[in-house]
Amino acid sequence: MKIAYLGPKGSFSHHVVQTAFPQEELQAFANITDVIKAYEQGLVDYSVVPVENSIEGSVHESLDYLFHQARIQAVAEIVQPIHQQLMAVSGQSKIEKIFSHPQALAQGKKFIEEHYPEAKLEVTASTAYAARFIAEHPDQPFAAIAPRNSAREYGLELIAEDIQEMEANFTRFWVLGPEIPTIPLQSQTEKMSLALTLPDNLPGALYKALSTFAWRGIDLTKIESRPLKTALGEYFFIIDVDYSAQELVHFARQELEAIGIQYKILGTYPIFTITYIEKESQ
Repeated sequence: MKIAYLGPKGSFSHHVVQTAFPQEELQAFANITDVIKAYEQGLVDYSVVPVENSIEGSVHESLDYLFHQARIQAVAEIVQPIHQQLMAVSGQSKIEKIFSHPQALAQGKKFIEEHYPEAKLEVTASTAYAARFIAEHPDQPFAAIAPRNSAREYGLELIAEDIQEMEANFTRFWVLGPEIPTIPLQSQTEKMSLALTLPDNLPGALYKALSTFAWRGIDLTKIESRPLKTALGEYFFIIDVDYSAQELVHFARQELEAIGIQYKILGTYPIFTITYIEKESQ
């Protein structure tokens, strides 16, 4: 079985697929869109993409593509604790540029301002790309913010550990595919993610949409608006629904249809969490 992920090796995505699919063939791709397309084109059996970070919010590239273009759904969610490390080539004491993914740079902003206020920040496609890049330029005064695995993968030295501003830092990853795979982690609750499109001629449409879940006692764990990309001021809404009462959710969806609210199911999935011990052992 082949699994697509956002590479290269040493990224948080790489750690997630290593943990969830320890015996399978892993294939890295350069960006999230290519990861999703790999499944659509039949190149892999599953694709794994990040969808939300607890500090920086949603990963719009994933959600927008899944809503606007893809016809696939999330079949599992994996929650990865995020611990950012500052690393450089061994013996490098002068740091003039720090490379990383935008979210990692944001998560380490306070630490960088305190300890490397003159360093320039350079954006890369992923944290692991940053680590690989500075490893390929050992004579340059570069550093990277990346996972601990990246330091091991590319032979780098940790300059500072756990530099993220908040300890409670997690990223949600969706496994996209035909059915729930076997994942060697303990599952928790089950959720459904929906993307709602509201009609223009329905006053209080968002209130009515949310009410279909509220009066049935169905918990919503997330609500977010995204541009519909049709006209200024038009949006679709992403909601995450507690799916433990499946029959009630089914009736809520029927009511949405009855009042003219269209929706797309982005996924129905169990939630798996990688523990800190599991993370550090890899």
